[in-house]
Amino acid sequence: MKKRKNIIKIAIDSPAAAGAGTLAKSISKHYNLLYLDTGKIYRFIAYLKLKFPKKFNQKYIKSKINSLKINDLSNKILLSDNIGTEASIISKIPSIRKTVHSFQLNYAYNPPKKFNGSCLDGRDITYNIVPDADFKFFITANIKTRANRRYKELKVFNKKITYEEVLKSIKNRDKNDLNRQISPLKKTKDSLLINTTNLNKRACFLKIKKIIDRKLKINGNL
Repeated sequence: MKKRKNIIKIAIDSPAAAGAGTLAKSISKHYNLLYLDTGKIYRFIAYLKLKFPKKFNQKYIKSKINSLKINDLSNKILLSDNIGTEASIISKIPSIRKTVHSFQLNYAYNPPKKFNGSCLDGRDITYNIVPDADFKFFITANIKTRANRRYKELKVFNKKITYEEVLKSIKNRDKNDLNRQISPLKKTKDSLLINTTNLNKRACFLKIKKIIDRKLKINGNL
């Protein structure tokens, strides 16, 4: 696999709805990094499974991933709760993870030259996808805060959804992500823990920006 040299690589892991995606987007925009929400890839595959069950097989998945464009991951339907639950289930399948893994590696190590590097967030980025990342973060928040954030997101698309339903779904996803045998969610020793429970978006961004700027300045990249 081709790898660009002298790029910034940021790896972020987090449980569902901890705010990692919003934070990663802000960081990527500020430092001009190629951003990839890796969970959206599994959501995309889950969408294909639910939408086209008769076509759903490994060959079909591979063809779709190989032709995947970042805009394909911006469809708001991918945020639905049932797709999130399905994504957590299919992410346990070794053949699917292998296909997605190759896609993620290319994004992480070979971003287009117009970008200064890459920023990926997911469940196993810090130790499985970009273990040599320049910056590693584990973003978290208490489960009630996460459920409330996701509830507000989903309420826009589904007026009938309840907070209790979302809380249950978040608990199930945590269980799946933490206990799966392949690439479970975990905090690595070299990842900096950021708890966003009592932080707003701006405060989270500034906290991580300070950490990144300090290291870039020391290394002469700022």
